[in-house]
Amino acid sequence: MYRISADTAIVTTADIITPPVDDPYTFGQIAAANSISDVYAMGGRPVTCLNLVCFPSGKLPPEQLHGIVAGALDKITEAGAVLAGGHSVDDAEPKFGLAVTGVVHPEEIWRNVGARRGDALILTKPIGSGVLFNAALKGAVSAGAFDFCVETVTVLNRSAAEVFAGFEVHAATDITGFGLGGHGLEMARGGARLQLTLDDIPVMPEAYAMYAKGVTTGVNKHNRAQVEPHLRFAEGADPAKREILFDPQTSGGLLVALPESQAGDALAKLHDRGLEHAAVIGSVEEAADEVRIVVG
Repeated sequence: MYRISADTAIVTTADIITPPVDDPYTFGQIAAANSISDVYAMGGRPVTCLNLVCFPSGKLPPEQLHGIVAGALDKITEAGAVLAGGHSVDDAEPKFGLAVTGVVHPEEIWRNVGARRGDALILTKPIGSGVLFNAALKGAVSAGAFDFCVETVTVLNRSAAEVFAGFEVHAATDITGFGLGGHGLEMARGGARLQLTLDDIPVMPEAYAMYAKGVTTGVNKHNRAQVEPHLRFAEGADPAKREILFDPQTSGGLLVALPESQAGDALAKLHDRGLEHAAVIGSVEEAADEVRIVVG
């Protein structure tokens, strides 16, 4: 973030991913929603985007690249931003993302730290995309569950950000590669402790079933290693559900800390905007030691 005047700061961010799906258009949608999300997570409004393209021009037809860009443009337009250009590189495998510039009032910036004792925690999208994308490669997940996953990750965080703009946001982040546990740990830094209720966390259909079958991701172990020194599971936390905290997300929802007194109204407005799976998943306490996340 860079302040350029008394009432305007610019937000700049970049992200790029490999294809989680075969369809080029859908890949472009997911990559764009994922890239734009960082602007929403800081309370900003995206205004311009640049394509970041790696593409094996000698292996794949140009129509596939056109499909990727068309899918991205669909989400860029939905976000109210414009595609201003970009850069491409010939590479061995396709990768795509965006560099995004947004604007925000300097006094209305959301940071990923600052959660306060007594806050409620709201998560706006279900998690589980990491294991479901891997399960799809193995043919282990049903078509219905995979379609739900794809529909979820192509939803922009625009509506959620617009809802929360009307409330007192103390901390916010989007849930992406570090998983709910890793991004929750970021939010807890600064003296807070997150108390999460495992059964209240919205989870995509069949995600738990995939872990039960032994499907996982290559990132889970790294996320777990980062979080475990600061994490404690209560005795009643179902062992079969714990791995979901480390599941890496693509274009995940927003995790927001706001006063508990405002959580009910915020949740109702999120549901009214179509985010029916948004849920209060816990609360914030003052940290007394190095344990920053307690899961019950």
